[in-house]
Amino acid sequence: MQTIDWIVVVAYLGLSMALGIYLSRRAAKSMLDFFVSGRSLSWWLAGTSMAATTFSIDTPLYVAGVVASRGIAGNWEWWSFGIAHVVMIYIFAKMWRRSEVLTDAEIIELRYGGRAAKILRATKAFLFAVPINCIGIGYAMLAMVKVVDALQLISPSFLAGLPLGLANLPESGLKLCIVIGVGLLVLVYAGFSGLWGVVATDFLQFMLALVGAILVAIFAVAHFGGMANLLEQVQQATDLDVLSFTPLSIGQNGTLIQWQEAAGISASTFLAYIFLQWWSFRRSDGGGEFIQRLLAAKDEAEAEKAAWWFNILHYVIRTWPWIVVSLAAIALYPNMEDPEQGYPRLMLEFLPPVLLGLVVASLVAAFMSTVSTLINWGASYLTNDLYYRFMRPDASGAELVLAGRIASVVITALGATAAFYIKDVATIFRLIIAIGTGPGLVLILRWFWWRINAAAELAAMLGGFVIGLLTSVLPQLTQDMPSGGLKSLLESMIAIVDISDFGMRLLVTTSITAIIWIVTMLLTAPETNQTLDAFYMRVRPGGPGWQKQRQRTGLEPAQNLGKDLLRVVAATLVLFSSMFTIGGFLLHQQVTGWLMLAIAVLSFLWLRRLNLTGNLLPSRAGEPEEPDHDQ
Repeated sequence: MQTIDWIVVVAYLGLSMALGIYLSRRAAKSMLDFFVSGRSLSWWLAGTSMAATTFSIDTPLYVAGVVASRGIAGNWEWWSFGIAHVVMIYIFAKMWRRSEVLTDAEIIELRYGGRAAKILRATKAFLFAVPINCIGIGYAMLAMVKVVDALQLISPSFLAGLPLGLANLPESGLKLCIVIGVGLLVLVYAGFSGLWGVVATDFLQFMLALVGAILVAIFAVAHFGGMANLLEQVQQATDLDVLSFTPLSIGQNGTLIQWQEAAGISASTFLAYIFLQWWSFRRSDGGGEFIQRLLAAKDEAEAEKAAWWFNILHYVIRTWPWIVVSLAAIALYPNMEDPEQGYPRLMLEFLPPVLLGLVVASLVAAFMSTVSTLINWGASYLTNDLYYRFMRPDASGAELVLAGRIASVVITALGATAAFYIKDVATIFRLIIAIGTGPGLVLILRWFWWRINAAAELAAMLGGFVIGLLTSVLPQLTQDMPSGGLKSLLESMIAIVDISDFGMRLLVTTSITAIIWIVTMLLTAPETNQTLDAFYMRVRPGGPGWQKQRQRTGLEPAQNLGKDLLRVVAATLVLFSSMFTIGGFLLHQQVTGWLMLAIAVLSFLWLRRLNLTGNLLPSRAGEPEEPDHDQ
C-alpha cells in the first residue's frame, strides 16, 4: 500500500470516531437510549445495521473458500438462514417489538416465572455476554490479522517507523496489537454513544464495504475481458460443478431430479441446510443482535420493514459481488493452498492506489461494524440482565449508562485477551456453534404454545451443548492430544458417536435434543396462569396454543398466524427468486434468470395481495404497560 492508501484508511477511521463521539450525547440519558436508541430507529437504519453486523471482515474470505471447495451451491450453508430471516419478518419482528423488552434474555422472565426463569435468564445472559461474545470478538480480531497478513500491510519500512518496544515484538504479536488498537477505537465510540453510535457508523461502514466488494468484482471481471471469459476459465480450473446454484439437476434415465456427481456437498448436508439448520439453530426466532435492532425500531411496522430491508441487502444485493470475486480467484489461482486468500490477493494485484485504500478501509469497516455490535450487545446482557436485574434493581439511569460503558470496556478487554490466547479459534468456535444447535424449536414454540416452560428451554440448551460437544468438538480436540490412556479412552467414546457427515450429525443432534426437552417438559409443571396471561397480554401471539389465555383475558391475538405463514411462503419465494434472477443473468444462465424472474413477479403479486387483505391490528387496550428501563 502507498501513502495515499494509508491516508484514505486513516481518514475513514477518523470519520467513524467523530460520528460516534458526536452521537454520545444521545446515549447518556438512560439504559433505553444506550442499548436500544430510545426505540426510535427508522427501518432503513435498523435494517442496514443488521446487514452491516453480518458483514464481518472474514465473510468475503469465507465465501471465497466455500466457492472454491464446494462451488456456488456450497453457499446454501448460509443462504438457508434466509428462510429463518423471512420468518423473522412476518412472524417474530412485530412480536419482539410488542414485548418491549431490552434484550432477548429479558423475554425469559416475561414468558416464564419462578426460580427456573431467573436461573435461565442469568445463565443465558452470562454465556452470551462473556464466552460466546468474547470469543466472537477474538475470532474477528484474528480474522483481521489474517487479512493484514494477506495484504502485506506489515512491511520492513513500516516496522522501521515503530517505537523500539513494538518493533521488537514477534510479527504475529505486532499484527494482533495493531488489530486490537483498531478495536480500542471501536470501543471509544461504542462505549460512549451506545447503539446510536453503532447503527450510525454501521450505515457508513456497510455502504463502504459494499462499494469495496463491487469494486474488486469489477476489476476482476475486467481482467478476464468480460464475464463470459471468466466463466469459461473458472469451470476449466476445477472438477467441481462450480457454477450451479444448487447441487440438483433435471434428471436423466426417467428421473425427475438427479443429484449432481460433481456437487461439492453431500445430499444429506444440502437437505439439512434446507430443512433443518434454519429452525434448529439458537437464532431461529431472530438472533440476539437482530432482536436488539427490532426492539430499537420506532414501532411494529418499522420493525417489520427493517427485517425486510436486511434480507434484501444481505441476500439479494450482497451475495453476487462476493461470488464473482470468488470465481475470479479460482480461475487466477487454481492451485492456491488457502483459497480464502484469493480475495485480498485480487485486491493487491488489480486495484490502483486510492481505490486500494478505499477497499482496505471497507474491510476495516466490516471488522469495526462486527466488533462494535458485539461490544454493545454483550454489554446489554451484563448491564440489563445481570447488574440491573440481580445486583442493583434500584439503580438510576445515569448509573446504568455508566455500568453499560464499564461493561463495554470489560467485553472489549476479554475479547482482546481471547484473541491473544486462543491458538485454534476454529476448534473453539465449533464449541460455540455446538451450544447453539438443538434449542431452535423450543425458541419458536415458546411463542405459540403455553405448555413450553423454563425447564424445557434450559434442557434444550444444555442438551444441544452436550451432544454438540460429543459429536463436533471432542473429535477435533483429540487429534491434537498426545498419545496416552486419556486419548485412547476419548477415541473409544468418540467412535460410538462419531458422525462424519454434517447433515446426519445435525439430524441426530436435533432429534436427541428434542427427546430431552420434550421429556423434561412433560415431567415438570407448566408455568402459572398469572405468568402466561401476562405474556399473552403483552405479546398477543396467534395460533391455537393460547386459547385458554384468550378466554381468560378477553383479548384477541394481534397476529393472524395462518395469513402470516402464507406471507412467509410468498416472501421466501420473492427473496430467493430475486437473488437467483440477478445471479442467473449475471452469470449468463439465461434460462435460470428468466424462470426466476417469472417466479419473483408472481410471488410478489401473491404477497401484495396477502398484504392488502391482511387483518387490521386489534385494539391494544388492556395490555400491561411497557417495563420501566428509563430509571
